Amino acid sequence: MTAGFPPARPGMCIGLLGGSFDPPHAGHVHITHEALKRFGLDAVWWLVSPGNPLKPRGPAPLERRMAATRAIMQHPGVVVTDIEARLGTRYTAGTLAAVLPRYPGVRFVWLMGADNLAGFHHWERWDWIMEHVPVGVMARPGQGLPACLSPAAIRYRRWRLPMREAARLCLAPPPAWCFVNLPMVDISSTEIRARGDWT
Repeated sequence: MTAGFPPARPGMCIGLLGGSFDPPHAGHVHITHEALKRFGLDAVWWLVSPGNPLKPRGPAPLERRMAATRAIMQHPGVVVTDIEARLGTRYTAGTLAAVLPRYPGVRFVWLMGADNLAGFHHWERWDWIMEHVPVGVMARPGQGLPACLSPAAIRYRRWRLPMREAARLCLAPPPAWCFVNLPMVDISSTEIRARGDWT
């Protein structure tokens, strides 16, 4: 494996949680623990992005966000990585297109909150993402209904796995997605920045 890229063995199921993590918080930790359990994952990689193309304001420096994520996410099954900066990709589709061939035999699941599914149709090549990796969607406060009525959810409704079958998502050929309800941690990076706790 290329230096600087997380190790993975063929047959592993790995969840990918992308974001700016500006800053990382207890909600990220919570959904990661839940994703490991609900989707039967061997590991989760936090992909700390250089920046979010859908947000007008740039995030804090990458090095600071990497340090903060490593400080808050203490779990042997979680890897914090700057793989997108190393690849030079800005969009999820580009990241996946670069990552998938590097890890033959590894099964990846793209993880997102319900708020992301609600706006997923605005992502670059979002349908390509759905066609190439299973997608695990985790409930966020107030976002369940908008997510399940979103253009992406409607277009791919026949490939939605019931929540009771979440553990087989990793083995399902894409397109496949599953929405899981879980105990909420009502916190966001936006709120933390607004309070002035991350400047």
